[in-house]
Amino acid sequence: MTVDRSAEELAPVQSTATATPTLEHRPGRWIANWDAEDKGQWEAEGRSIAKRNLYWSIFAEFLGFVVWQLWSIVVVQLPAAGFTFDTNQIFWLISIPSLVGATLRIPYTFMVPKFGGRNWTIVSALLLLIPTTGLAICVSNPETPFGVMLLMAALAGFGGGNFASSMANITFFYPAREKGWALGLNAAGGNLGAAVAQLVVPIAITLLAAGTVNLPMAGIIWIPLIIIAAFGAYKYMNNLTSAKGDVAGSLAALKEPHLWIMAFLYIGTFGSFIGFAGVFPKLIKDYFPDFSSIHVGAVALSLAFLGPLVGSLARPYGGRMADRMGGARMTIASFASMAVITLTMIWTLPLKNFWLFLTLFLLLFLASGFGNGATYRMIPVIFATSSRAARSGATSATTARLASSSLGLISAIGAYGGFVIPQVLNASNSASGSYTPAFYGFVGAYVLMLTVCWVCYIRPAQKRNTIGHI
Repeated sequence: MTVDRSAEELAPVQSTATATPTLEHRPGRWIANWDAEDKGQWEAEGRSIAKRNLYWSIFAEFLGFVVWQLWSIVVVQLPAAGFTFDTNQIFWLISIPSLVGATLRIPYTFMVPKFGGRNWTIVSALLLLIPTTGLAICVSNPETPFGVMLLMAALAGFGGGNFASSMANITFFYPAREKGWALGLNAAGGNLGAAVAQLVVPIAITLLAAGTVNLPMAGIIWIPLIIIAAFGAYKYMNNLTSAKGDVAGSLAALKEPHLWIMAFLYIGTFGSFIGFAGVFPKLIKDYFPDFSSIHVGAVALSLAFLGPLVGSLARPYGGRMADRMGGARMTIASFASMAVITLTMIWTLPLKNFWLFLTLFLLLFLASGFGNGATYRMIPVIFATSSRAARSGATSATTARLASSSLGLISAIGAYGGFVIPQVLNASNSASGSYTPAFYGFVGAYVLMLTVCWVCYIRPAQKRNTIGHI
């Protein structure tokens, strides 16, 4: 009897062992048979491998955001270094990295399945050496032609593209039950690069300078870190044979009206975040020219880092509140707050109070970051419940695939706000000699986006009595 019972007890153990796929490590740090949803594999090896890849991915993406934002800080110091570009040229140097970065997010999404996550992280990190080295060379000579400067600023868009490939890579490593946390951490870690760049660069370029600025340091200081990120990816990250591209899913998502509605809303939230992050140092310099001392000005400009920092930290809280009260409600609250804060800033500008200006802009970043999390949370819910695919009876797997593809496309479209906002401010200043009309335009856009969100998601949900679901 004892022998028979032992055999029976061994049977499920053998069955479980057979059901758990064994990871196969291949040359080039490729891993076959990866299945994050298999709890046995996940607890045995998968979790530790995924964490290692996540940490190095965050570091590389963080540096991508740093490089993406470098020109927003450097341009305000160009006059002190002997450059004589006009305001229109300055705004092009600020906005062109966002234009290129937003565009690169689309092809970067498909690079991971094609080349492998580890391999593409190495390549995308090393590509950052081009804009950092190029910046250091260009700003060392005031005679550098504007066209060359614009090209180097455009190449900083490599950093903006990194977000898409990094997020695409990490999603393959984690099971559905932990994917939200991993992707949230990856996104937040990257976004913080904008804040760190705006904190460190003004200090670095003036620290050893005597009455001038050492602009090449803005690029040079990041080169060792980029090399470390590329080496870390080479040494410690992995490629997954199971990482497959979904071009068909992306093409199908483009046919969904909700993709374009949510992309429009995301331009208002993330676009405001990245757009204002780019122009904030320039606005400080223009509105408060009394900071004539280089070191005093450096301190004031360093405070610009607080904007992207606040916006980055607010993002997960926006998602959490959206989980509790509904993403549409929280998105509307975000747009309403951004409109009120922007109006308050316009009306208090005549006071010429730097600390009031800084506080209001930080609140604007807070509202935009909050909206980032809330709007992003809406997307999978909408595709699961309200998309054309869901209404036609598509499976949950199909709607989830469409939502995943839409997230990448929406993040790319939203990033174009980083180009639009500086260009609108530039057009306003050129036409009227003031940024005020542009800010009134932003208020109008926030009211329009608020209305679109209410008409498309709040009102239909009220009729179905599902107001908190979206």
